[in-house]
Amino acid sequence: MTQYLCKEDLSAGKDMLLLAKELFPLNRSLMGPDIRKSYKKFREKHEEFKKIEFNTGEKVFDWTVPKEWIIKDAFIEHESGKRYALFSDNNLHLMSYSAPVDKFLTKDQLLKKIHTHPLDKSAIPYVTSYYKEDWAFCMSSNQVEALPQGNFRVFIDSKFIDGKLCLQEALIKGASDKEIFFSTNLCHPSMANNELSGPVLLNKIMDYVKSLPEKYYSYRFILLPETIGSIAYLSLRKDHLKNNVVCGYNLSCVGDERAYSHVESRLGNNLSDLALSSALIDLDNVINYSYLGRGSDERQYCAPGIDLPICTFCRSKFGEYDEYHSSKDNFDVVTEEGLAGSFRVMKSIIRALEFGIYPKVNVFCEPQLGKRGLYPNTSKLYKDIHPARFRMNIIAYCDGKLSIFDIAKLLKTNLSLILDELLILARENLITINR
Repeated sequence: MTQYLCKEDLSAGKDMLLLAKELFPLNRSLMGPDIRKSYKKFREKHEEFKKIEFNTGEKVFDWTVPKEWIIKDAFIEHESGKRYALFSDNNLHLMSYSAPVDKFLTKDQLLKKIHTHPLDKSAIPYVTSYYKEDWAFCMSSNQVEALPQGNFRVFIDSKFIDGKLCLQEALIKGASDKEIFFSTNLCHPSMANNELSGPVLLNKIMDYVKSLPEKYYSYRFILLPETIGSIAYLSLRKDHLKNNVVCGYNLSCVGDERAYSHVESRLGNNLSDLALSSALIDLDNVINYSYLGRGSDERQYCAPGIDLPICTFCRSKFGEYDEYHSSKDNFDVVTEEGLAGSFRVMKSIIRALEFGIYPKVNVFCEPQLGKRGLYPNTSKLYKDIHPARFRMNIIAYCDGKLSIFDIAKLLKTNLSLILDELLILARENLITINR
């Protein structure tokens, strides 16, 4: 089933794409000026965001907050004066967290300090060295093959300082202290899907939650650098999250149109797993990955001793699409429709959670739907499936024990369609909803 996108969803996709393009040029990394600029953009849109900071050298569980990286310029210069791999042209040309250097190398020496993409000769790879001091450049294989013979100057104007690891969170209160949790990463430089799609989707989910006239759940939103950010955050909020979060999603690579992917929690059986799998039923190219295929911050949120009810939602999963971690991860990959489709999936889960999880029919035996205009009053033989069979099947499983997500999976029907029917039944006072 191709997901139907209404005007509201497509408008959201357009807004998300515009914001992603605005943020794209900034040279984000774990720490530094451009990630702070990126955070500020989201605080301007949502005053609920509050900064959280950890100092260089601070211990967070088994990790230590690194130094902040400041980069001004970098390039390779041939003895003829021609320059290559200019950081000012593409921030992926420099390995993130590269140490300062200014020296001359032979071509053979230089080639040992250049990373290329293992599969795509025209792509610049994204490479990092956060926790071991080193330096390197990144170029496409085609660019490397075009380097002339001779000697080269390598120049990197960077420095490391004692700084602050920055993240930010927002809490939008509902009637209950029970929380729905959304987290995404904001630490990569200019890549559209594996970076900016998650934050712009989170931003739009915040818009949607704030637009709800009434909210049963409270909603917590987190923007942070991958791995060290979630570890630091959990070192601060672990106990609160374990006591309050009932469902949540790590958002990563949510901007393309190629697939819908579910990376399960460690055991694959929490409420977030169940809700997401039901929301993806019948959509085109749905792929389910066990926790063994993990790679984003579900590694931290679902780690032993943490075990939050969280899983990861992607379109094409990180590491599974050709443009991943390269200069090809651009706005040919990320589209309005791709972002809109991701928004619709998350919106359907929020709608279901706010509606109530456990529907229970209010009458014994089958209710008389005909007198309510919900069943044909003329009895006749139908060659195909009876037009009210779907509605009756839903009612048959409204026992107050099965969740709306269980019912969707039992009927192999997308969550949105189940919810639409339950709304009709609730309007007619045929079901009671329990949380």
